[in-house]
Amino acid sequence: MSEVKTNKLTGTSTAGSILVTGEGNSTTTNLQQGLAKVWAKCSADGTSITDSFNITSLSDDGTALQTLTIANDMANANYSSLATSIDSTCILIADSHATGTYRLVSRNNAGTLTDSITHSALLGDLA
Repeated sequence: MSEVKTNKLTGTSTAGSILVTGEGNSTTTNLQQGLAKVWAKCSADGTSITDSFNITSLSDDGTALQTLTIANDMANANYSSLATSIDSTCILIADSHATGTYRLVSRNNAGTLTDSITHSALLGDLA
């Protein structure tokens, strides 16, 4: 088996665009478009970030409300967000998108705001 070691990949026709051939060799996927640009795992009380990528800070906006600040902004507020809670009785949503921040809201099955450990990721273009 061959092994390639490198610190940087650059597209030949466009530096920031690398295509990967998909299964069956019939389609291609743009590598950069398929990567999560932001992800985070935060404490239930909204006071600390357990681990993250491209996040600078977290603010606790009240019970079940957390705002995360993105280190390298998104290109626009039309990115896709994924959010889940470690607590199976909670529903977590990203209810506010801006280029430099997003807010998570956690509710229990009854719809009541409740703190929970949050996991989130953003997909889209960086600025």
